[in-house]
Parts: sequence; structure tokens; C-alpha cells
Amino acid sequence: MHHDDIAGFFATRASLDTNAYLELSFTFECAGDPRAAAAHLASEQSTAQWQRVGIAEDFRPQFAAKVLELNATPLPAFSVPLAVTPPGPVHRCRAVIAHPHGNFGARLPNLISAVLGEGVYFAPGIPLVRLEDIRFPDAYLAHFEGPQFGVAGVRERLQVHGRPIFLGVIKPNIGLPPEPFAQLGYEGWLGGLDIAKDDEMLADALYSPLAERATRLGALRVRAEQETGVPKGYLANITDEVDRLGALHDVAVNAGANFVMVNAMPVGVSGVRALRRVARVPIVTHFPFIAAFSRIPAHGVHSRVIARLQRLAGADVIIMPGFGDRMMTPPHEVLENVQACLEPMGLLKPSLPVPGGSDSAATLTGVYRQLGTVDFGFVPGRAVFGHPMGPRAGAMSLRQAWDSIAAGVPVAEHARLHPELAAALG
Repeated sequence: MHHDDIAGFFATRASLDTNAYLELSFTFECAGDPRAAAAHLASEQSTAQWQRVGIAEDFRPQFAAKVLELNATPLPAFSVPLAVTPPGPVHRCRAVIAHPHGNFGARLPNLISAVLGEGVYFAPGIPLVRLEDIRFPDAYLAHFEGPQFGVAGVRERLQVHGRPIFLGVIKPNIGLPPEPFAQLGYEGWLGGLDIAKDDEMLADALYSPLAERATRLGALRVRAEQETGVPKGYLANITDEVDRLGALHDVAVNAGANFVMVNAMPVGVSGVRALRRVARVPIVTHFPFIAAFSRIPAHGVHSRVIARLQRLAGADVIIMPGFGDRMMTPPHEVLENVQACLEPMGLLKPSLPVPGGSDSAATLTGVYRQLGTVDFGFVPGRAVFGHPMGPRAGAMSLRQAWDSIAAGVPVAEHARLHPELAAALG
């Protein structure tokens, strides 16, 4: 690109109709002139060739992505070893690019193809690039239904207000036939779980067919509601081929599930959106596949972009990697994902964030303090179903931990009077 061509891919916000553009925040490492690299990044994801040879025309004013901000810092070399290294001085850059959403419309596969596609990851001179964030104007958001129930609707279904929602992943997650599996969920409900859930890896399995599992858990859910006097949730995993999601939703819900879960990226956010159009119960999404392209800070996509896309597609509840060493997710990234679920987003309802991974009564205080809100789900597995006194005691330990937090009493002190909590704290 020569100088005049590069200039055609730069603009100011004041010169644009911001309702016609998404805003994309990128970090990237480039070789050569950073302005030329940023222009390529904008060009390749939009109108890479903006005129026909020999014809006086220019498609850039309407169709080009435009660089709004660019900051470049020299680097001695690329931060990640590369098989092919472009020549020239290396810079680390931050750029904000406005992309006209008229190029792809309110279609999630087309949106993703534009902002996370060939044009972004194969732009000349940019071997390392990460989409850090995406912001949608209200004019674009108006084309999406978003969550059907959202945080308030999920709370209403469970009659849970003023505290986190407690979920438990039934364990052993793989191998148990429906009858003992359902019994574990029942014990968890009696102990105080709001929702007993299938693991993300347990779907419509030969040893545990969804129809039988949901029938047994649905019946025990009703019994647990009668015995405790409060609503309970059974979350059935219906992850499958996209063309089966609607049918499996009906199988699960008709049998007694009152929440359904899909693994968002394996089925695709478009699959989630298709399910949203037919769902009669809240949709919960889980995070398989996301870390594969979000973990490395120098390349890929920040996981909050995927959180925003799940909310856009209609996820009422979004399970995400939480705090703690096992999840290998920086605390600021967990908080950014939670914010993406709860912050204003046009007229779309907020999604309930569920940061999870190796949580227990011992970690609840820390999670609550870091989040600074009660609008989250807490989703232990082994801490409930592997509790030394059994699942009922495991669920009780969570509720006891919350009671102590709500009363302003240290959890360890509260545990002296509650053996279930004491056992959970070890």
C-alpha cells in the first residue's frame, strides 16, 4: 500500500456514523511500518480490493473498516517464536478499528467471519494479533433477542434473591447410569443446591440416555421441591449436532428439566441463537474450546469477546473459567468476562455469570469479594458430590458458608457450629 491508500483506512469517530460501525480493539505485533500494518488489518477484514482495475470507483467510504486509534511501541523481536517471520522492525501495537456492520448484517457466522476471520489473522506483516474487545452500537443490538430470561428471570424461576445461585455438577460425571446419578442430584437439592447439573461432557450417552436421565431427575426435582418448599433446577446438557438441539431441548424439558445447557463454541454461537428461538427454559452455555484460542495473550481472542457473543446469541447463564490456579485465567480476565455479562448492552438482558473451577465453601468468600456482587452463580462439583459426609452435606456447606458471609462472620468461625462446613474447609 502506498501512502494515499493507507490514509484511506484511517478515520476519526467524529467523521463516522457510529451507529453503523462495530468497534474492535486489537493488540498486534507487526513487522515494518505500524501504520501500514494497521491499514492492512482494516483492509483485509473489509474491502481488501476497493476498486476495479481501470475504473474510477472507491468502495472504502461505505465498506472499509477504519483505524480510529493506533499506538505502537518498538520491540527487539516478536514475543512468540514464529515459523515464518516477516522482515522489518518489530512493533507491538494497540488499535481501535471501526467496522461497518452493514458488510455482514445481524448474522453471527458472518460477523465472526469478518472480525475473527482470514482478514484479521492473515493480514500482511501481522503474524500475532488478538481481538481484545468488541463493542456493538444499539442499532446493531436491536436485531438480536438476547437472553430470554436473564438474571432476573433465572432468579424468579428459582425464587432466589439477594444471594448467589448455587449450582452443583453431579459427580462422577461420566459412567453413572441415570438412577444413581439422579439420586445424587436429589441429595444435593435437599442440602440446599438451587440447580443440579449435568457435566459438560455428559450428553445423550448410551449408558445414560438423556430421556431417561431427565425423567428421573425431573421426578426427583419435584419431590425435592415438595420436601424443601422452594423451587429447584435440573440443568440438562443437550450439547449435540446443531440440528438435534431443538429436539433434545424438548426431550429434556418434557421429561422434567427446567434448564438446558449447550457448549457454546463446539455447537457455535449461531447454534445457541437457533436454540434461543425455540427454548422454553433458560439456556446455560459452557466454555469448552474457548481457551484453545484465548489463553495466549499475544494471539487469538480475549474470552470476553466470546462472552459478549454468547449473550448476543441468547445465553441466560454463562459458565466461564473462574479464579484459582487450576483455571489458568488471570483475575482481571475473569472480572472482564463477568462485566461483559452484566454491563448494559443495548436493550439485551444481562446474563448470569458463573465463574467456575475447583470451587468450594472455602473459596466462596474470595469469589464474592472479588466480584463485588451477588449476581453470580457458584458451581462446585467435587466439593458437593465428593464431600466426606455426602452430597447433602456438601450442598449444606455452601449455604452455611454464604450464611456466615451474609452475617459478617468469618467462615472458619461459623464452621465451629456446623460440621458440614468444617469438613468442607478441611
